[in-house]
Amino acid sequence: MVLKGINASDGVGLGRAVCLREESLDYSDVPYSGKEAEKTRLQNAIEEFNARTAAMADRIREQTGPKEAEILTGQITMLADPFMQSQMQEAIDGGSCAEGAADAVCTMYADMFAGVDDELMRQRATDVRDIRSRLLSILLGVAGADLSKLPAGTILVARDLTPSMTVGLNKENVAGIVTETGGRTSHSAILARALQLPAVLSIPKALELVKDGDGLIVDGGEGVVVLNPDARTRGEYLSRQKDYQEKVAALEIYRDKPTADADGKYYHLYANIGSAAEAEAAAQSGAEGIGLFRTEFLFMDRTSLPDETVQYEAYHAVSKTMAGKEVIIRTLDVGGDKAIDYLGLEKEENPFLGHRAIRYCLDRPELYKVQLRALLRAGAEEKNIKIMLPLVTCVEEVRAARELLEACKKELAEANIPYDKDIALGAMIEPPAAALIADLLAKECDFFSIGTNDLTQYTMAVDRGNAKVEKLYTPFQPAVMRAIQYVISAAKRADIPVGMCGEAAADPGLIPLLMCWGLDEFSVSSASVLATRAQIHRWREKDFRRITEEAMGLSTASGVEGYLKATVNK
Repeated sequence: MVLKGINASDGVGLGRAVCLREESLDYSDVPYSGKEAEKTRLQNAIEEFNARTAAMADRIREQTGPKEAEILTGQITMLADPFMQSQMQEAIDGGSCAEGAADAVCTMYADMFAGVDDELMRQRATDVRDIRSRLLSILLGVAGADLSKLPAGTILVARDLTPSMTVGLNKENVAGIVTETGGRTSHSAILARALQLPAVLSIPKALELVKDGDGLIVDGGEGVVVLNPDARTRGEYLSRQKDYQEKVAALEIYRDKPTADADGKYYHLYANIGSAAEAEAAAQSGAEGIGLFRTEFLFMDRTSLPDETVQYEAYHAVSKTMAGKEVIIRTLDVGGDKAIDYLGLEKEENPFLGHRAIRYCLDRPELYKVQLRALLRAGAEEKNIKIMLPLVTCVEEVRAARELLEACKKELAEANIPYDKDIALGAMIEPPAAALIADLLAKECDFFSIGTNDLTQYTMAVDRGNAKVEKLYTPFQPAVMRAIQYVISAAKRADIPVGMCGEAAADPGLIPLLMCWGLDEFSVSSASVLATRAQIHRWREKDFRRITEEAMGLSTASGVEGYLKATVNK
């Protein structure tokens, strides 16, 4: 049987299944001992949680690095939220035992995050569920799974791979990971890639289909799991495993090389990040800059608006880490699927088409100016920050943002506060409206960056989370490729740089087309930097022009994808 899921971490693993089923955390028999006693039990459990989590973070820091440890320390920060704890205490005041209070509040937050159509947001749901399970385990005295004694050749099968599971994990004995939930940017995927283990995520009912001891093959590159393979299939995948290992070893030669094609033409290869802490990992990956710093997490992991100092410190930290290299910071992209209670966003029937991103920020100039001032100040030393506006659909929005930016410059100058007076202002090209007027926007912007996730979704009018229509969601759609080509050509005519910060920038099939059209900058995940650089290195102009001409002559997404996949794999 072949099971299909999300290709979250490359590589091929062969082994035997070890299924991790959740322990019973039933607290229905726990009596209510009164307000003070239950609050004391809850507080003791939180303190124990914090102590255990800090120790786990220290261990995972030694195993995989600081970035992965921050996933765990982030859970301590999340649980320290006074609002979250006050909600638990209110539940106890209302008659819940400590277990019931922790369960209700954590479940409420997890459901809220899980309902967001953004993988980076949904991974918060995994964190909160992990917090819930471990708090309940502490309160009930239930021991968690011990993954330190797994037999060699284990394929872990779980509902989700939580950060706490990876602590003590003997990676030498694990050949692969299979989960029922998670996407390419989920914590499960991040941890699997950090551990360099092949992983396939989001296989429905995996724990029902797979039994302990079943033979499994995990192909993390193709997103395929083979259940109880025959000898011939095992032989084929052993050969693929060897090929993959040789390919990974060969990529190391690109770590310190410039990003240039086979004719010697240079390109910029940047990384996408979601926090200041990820900048260090990006620099270590070989990235030559930051092509997308999503600032919304700075606003989401708290209960009140981050002031100018807090924002300045975060942006300045990235600027310093990437000194001498460009850092493109996207201003607050809130609304749609990213709700933040304290911002007072109203519930809308069609939030993705509503009051969000630049629309919301321009209507809240007092809030937006705080971020713009922080960005101007953060760029004062290294002069490497560029400001990017999300969800631009018309020229007026860029002009209004620039007016606010100039007002901020004037305020800083009058207060004798250092700032970057030449900071660049650009637009993220996402809705088809922006693509269609790219020539007009190019006269107003200092640069473009194409966001292929939303560009694909809006161009194809498809909900990428809807299984019935998700097959339409692909950048290989001729409509999407024509939009990308037009945006790049408009930027070229206006002589402004143009980059791409969506997943498509790392797609081996699209890379030769993007090179042909004149894309200046590819911004990808840190894990994809070397592979993207290797792809760029292999192409000469005469080849990517021929490939582009043939691909653009095809009329279906499947035809284009099939042609490009066959071509780049030659």
